[in-house]
Amino acid sequence: MGSSEGTTTLRELVENAVPIIRSALGPNLPAASLGVVDRSGNRYTVAMGESQVEPEQRLLTTDCFFDLASLTKVLFTLPEVMKLVEDGLVDLDDPLQTYLPEAGWLSKERPLERVTVRQLLAHQSGLPAWAPVYTWGNDPATLKARLLQEPWPLDEPVYSDVGYMLLGILLERLRGRKLAEFALPAGLTFTPDPKRTAATERCPWRGRVLVGEVHDENAYALGGVAGHAGLFGTLDGVLDRAQAWLTGKALSPAALAAVLEPQSEERLLGWVRRHPGWSGGSLASPDAYGHTGFTGTGVWIDPQRGYAWALLTNRVHPSRHRENPLPKLRRDVGNAIAAAWRPA
Repeated sequence: MGSSEGTTTLRELVENAVPIIRSALGPNLPAASLGVVDRSGNRYTVAMGESQVEPEQRLLTTDCFFDLASLTKVLFTLPEVMKLVEDGLVDLDDPLQTYLPEAGWLSKERPLERVTVRQLLAHQSGLPAWAPVYTWGNDPATLKARLLQEPWPLDEPVYSDVGYMLLGILLERLRGRKLAEFALPAGLTFTPDPKRTAATERCPWRGRVLVGEVHDENAYALGGVAGHAGLFGTLDGVLDRAQAWLTGKALSPAALAAVLEPQSEERLLGWVRRHPGWSGGSLASPDAYGHTGFTGTGVWIDPQRGYAWALLTNRVHPSRHRENPLPKLRRDVGNAIAAAWRPA
């Protein structure tokens, strides 16, 4: 807990949004953790609801791990790829095939000859959004080989899990170890204690309620961790990483500048820029950016105001096939936080 950089306390920012979240809790949203952090690391957090409702009930605590889903892209894969760039092992504008020479070599059109690392990070490659990789087999090494050989059609740019799966393979190849063996900051893990982890879905494919194992089917099939999903985090763990981006300490100055350079109307490298309909709300500063995860997670950074916030939920528990309250809720919470902020 602590004071924000303006005259508003972080507690005021959070508590202005708490009633909105409480009103949304229910069958379609079992639990939610909300926190705001400033550049100095001061923070205020709250936890509401139940981390699991079936087959047993557990109340949510602030130290609970959440399946971060696609926050893996920006809290793990993006910074790790940028560290490859900082170490001189990768150039953003080189084709993926420069580093994975077998990529697409069996394809007549060889699409991966033209797809650059920058395009993959910014979701500008034209690769498909998704593919049912988990239905292709059950051996992670074989699935990764097929990902590199699949004759991917290139079309208009879309947000692409496939692109980040390929970036995960790039990381493993150039660092010489599996993603699950990469070191992680405190509060982030690939192998959470199920007793401290919010439940996600009762998975028809796996035949059980998922607690402490990755929700994303493709990440599970690829060994439990992939470039697009597999990371778990506590609210404090996510806020720590948000603070690192807020202060510029997540990367070197040059790498950070490259990440924050707009790549399209809606995208930076990895992150989503503020734009009409943005998940972080219409009252955010023009240079704000953020990201969401399918399981119900999200983090947003507002450098101009000097704060970042995270909303972690388990909205897919016990099923994804229900009304999703989060698109509106996220915007409402972001606007409530921004409306309560007062500059010094």
